[in-house]
Amino acid sequence: MSATIHRLGQKPEPSLEPMLQLVAHDLNLVNAVILDRMQSNIPLIPELAGHLIAGGGKRMRPMLTLASSQLLGYSGTRHHRLAAAVEFIHTATLLHDDVVDSSDLRRGKRTANIIWGNPASVLVGDFLFSRSFELMVEDGSLKVLKILSNASAVIAEGEVNQLTAVRRLDISEERYLDIIGAKTAALFAAACRIAAVVAERSEGEEAALDAYGRNLGIAFQLVDDAIDYVSDASTMGKDAGDDFREGKMTLPVILAYARGDAAARGFWKEAISGRRVADADFAEAIALVRASRAVDDTLARARHYGQRAIDALAGFAPGAAKDAMVEAVEFAVARAY
Repeated sequence: MSATIHRLGQKPEPSLEPMLQLVAHDLNLVNAVILDRMQSNIPLIPELAGHLIAGGGKRMRPMLTLASSQLLGYSGTRHHRLAAAVEFIHTATLLHDDVVDSSDLRRGKRTANIIWGNPASVLVGDFLFSRSFELMVEDGSLKVLKILSNASAVIAEGEVNQLTAVRRLDISEERYLDIIGAKTAALFAAACRIAAVVAERSEGEEAALDAYGRNLGIAFQLVDDAIDYVSDASTMGKDAGDDFREGKMTLPVILAYARGDAAARGFWKEAISGRRVADADFAEAIALVRASRAVDDTLARARHYGQRAIDALAGFAPGAAKDAMVEAVEFAVARAY
């Protein structure tokens, strides 16, 4: 871990506001592209897509494309459509994830699959994936197309990997990190990396932005998984205990199970198998996770990856863009506190 770890947690209340201010004008142009490209002669498509796209998401991934472009001094317009493509990929995966997970809430609202049904959610997700690839092709860069199409494939692999790991107690921390590195961090990395391509910067700067996004994505998901055991639906934007009831072996559970005594391990075996999913069982899970300091250690790992993200920016010139990207990392980690 870097000796500059003191950067994280230095500010009392980090936020995304500096990044929002930095990219506000560009983000309006991205939103215009999103609004235009989600339209269809089939009314259900914009209705369902708009439910999620306008549902209060932070637009963090497209903002990373825009902020990375500013970091590099890029003054063109290609990044607007590519940031929209990134958001479409993300939105499509959310629609599909909610079907796979049978989720009821997303960002505090009823999920599209609950309102319109699973078939409509899957098909509109497919539509948004297709729109994202149209935008990539229109950009004209085979390198951009390779980066974003590869990220899309990796995300799908990560989701399948997670699906095959559900309700299995033998999932290692290494496999867990592989899963979140694919299903979450891959798009963060690609969103940042494509900025270096459109700005025609060096392979080294591409790799640095990839490392920034990838480590930020891992930190972001680690915090999300910790929050499931320390927060509530109003804070999380989803039902508290969703991961627990779905039998997902996230890092807090992996650590709590490994550190538990015979009674604790017996509980986890029943819970992960789906036989202990009542509210009282979730309360017991929270107590076991906290007693084993599994949440604390999950958040410590998030801080570690967050610092790696900050360190990846070391070679870039100081300025508002770099400061905003550093604070975005601090915000991602601080959400659990």
